[in-house]
Amino acid sequence: MTRYLALRIGQAALVLWVAFTASYVLLQILPGDSILIKFQNPELGLSPAQIAEIRAYYGSDAPAIIGYLHTMLGFLRGGFGYSIDTGTPVVERLAEALPETAKLATAGFTLAVLIAVLIAFAASYSRLAWIRGALLAVPSLFVSVPTFWLGILLIQVFSFRLKLVPVIGGGEVQQLILPVLTLAIPISAPIAQVLARSLDQVYTQPFVSVVAAKGASRWWILWRHVARNALLPTLTIAGLTFGELIAGSVITETVFGRNGIGRLTEQAVNAQDTPVMLAVVVLATTVFVLVNLAVDLLFPVLDPRLKAKVGATA
Repeated sequence: MTRYLALRIGQAALVLWVAFTASYVLLQILPGDSILIKFQNPELGLSPAQIAEIRAYYGSDAPAIIGYLHTMLGFLRGGFGYSIDTGTPVVERLAEALPETAKLATAGFTLAVLIAVLIAFAASYSRLAWIRGALLAVPSLFVSVPTFWLGILLIQVFSFRLKLVPVIGGGEVQQLILPVLTLAIPISAPIAQVLARSLDQVYTQPFVSVVAAKGASRWWILWRHVARNALLPTLTIAGLTFGELIAGSVITETVFGRNGIGRLTEQAVNAQDTPVMLAVVVLATTVFVLVNLAVDLLFPVLDPRLKAKVGATA
């Protein structure tokens, strides 16, 4: 087990390093100089010497390898540098934006799982072919809907037409309803598809026929025997789709005007604020890697066969 844990942690660290390096290189080769774009404005009244001092402070004049190592060491120490746009520490900007995105992502992911479970279980339990076919077609519809279009549609229907949820104002829960729906619906699609397919595969196993022959009800078989064995593939896709929450939050927070990581990313891109953009990429990658690492470590716990295999290789 120790060897398995060390291997997974090593893989996670490698992914983080590759993501940081790739992001740093891509941001460095972007056309234009973000420092000059920000501070060479004549209205600021800065002299060339002052601009040069600012460039030296941000390390823009240092060789690429020196800047890379300095930035990486800073990230390892938890220091993400200073925002070019506002001059404030990047950590402070992330700390201000992260709680809103965390609430949206947690609620959106929870709702996505609930929607996926309801669709998959209803399709698996149904005895009518046309109902089952209709339910299995729902995820394909969900995954094909653009996030920005869905958000605008929900605003138009539930806010402007039905006047059920206010776009501006209202309580904290009311402000989360439409963004959470916008984020959850596309994410629920792949989870529902994999879960439904896994349930169908488990139903074909011989032990299901044995349990049914003993007189167990269809619901009991589905809930106590089939669902448990179909859980592992679903956990895998759930961990992978968790990474889509960051991309989805950028669009969702922009559509609904929420001040989270998505809005911060939009502002950083518009201002070419490379320290903030790099920090957001590393933060998103870290969350994604940690979630999938947790899923990998859960596998041996949930599946005795994997537990025995891990124990044998430890």
